[in-house]
Amino acid sequence: MEWVYTDEVKDHFINPRNVFLDEEKFVYNASGKSGNIKCGDEMAFYLFVDDSTKVIKDCRWKTYGCASAIASTSVLSEKIKGMTIYDAYKITPKEIVDTLKGLPAHKIHCSVLGDDALRVAIDDYCSKNGINIKTQKK
Repeated sequence: MEWVYTDEVKDHFINPRNVFLDEEKFVYNASGKSGNIKCGDEMAFYLFVDDSTKVIKDCRWKTYGCASAIASTSVLSEKIKGMTIYDAYKITPKEIVDTLKGLPAHKIHCSVLGDDALRVAIDDYCSKNGINIKTQKK
């Protein structure tokens, strides 16, 4: 059987970055979860946002999903470190798929889970800090 994914997907699936480990003492100030009831995948994102700059200093994630979901979230977790919450909120599934140099058409929905969970985590941070992210232009 031939591998149908790109080398980038394979790398992030086999060597996922920034995975949240239960025994890890990761400090976070925002979290979010998202899922797809049709395929059963579920995603959780944990962020540490610098309160003064609103920059995502670190993140972790955990998923119950396929290779596409794992790779998509791994690459997203690398992409958002150092971004402001405002810029990270605008990341699209297409950007994630492009960074992975493609996903099979029937797996594109997996790339949505990570950015959905990321937005829920950013919304969580904003809610705790009295920020309306949808009206901010930073």
